[in-house]
Amino acid sequence: MMDLEREYNQDFHQWIEHHITLLREGRLSEIDTGHLIEELEDMARRDRDELVSRLVILMAHLLKWQFQLSQLSEQWKEFDGRSWRRSIIEQRNEILRQLRNKPSLKSYLPDAVVEAYPDAVKIAAQETRLAPSTFPSENPYAIEQLLDEDFYPLS
Repeated sequence: MMDLEREYNQDFHQWIEHHITLLREGRLSEIDTGHLIEELEDMARRDRDELVSRLVILMAHLLKWQFQLSQLSEQWKEFDGRSWRRSIIEQRNEILRQLRNKPSLKSYLPDAVVEAYPDAVKIAAQETRLAPSTFPSENPYAIEQLLDEDFYPLS
């Protein structure tokens, strides 16, 4: 077990390769189960964290679109929200890709939206310089709207 501990701490890639071999060969009694469980939990957490992070960016841009686009368009006739639209499209595509590739994340989506919304408001408020109270205290967008490529909220 001490060699596995050293391998895990000194050469993580080699530790992974070694464990792939152990699993393929069915040598389960030799597996460093403690670290393997820790790494699998980290992988699951990273997937959830990425989903939340993408939702934060998506909702922040939707909030800016809804609450500031018309003001900016009046001030700067050339401003059309193109960069916001690009970010909205990119985040939606990546969220949908994640949900397609990891279907079990769909069950986490409602919680992820709730977790992401306060950070989205914070970002939207900082970037627009509007008061946080300008934005709804709870997420105004249904999950279906968040993922709908044609949904852009009206101001």
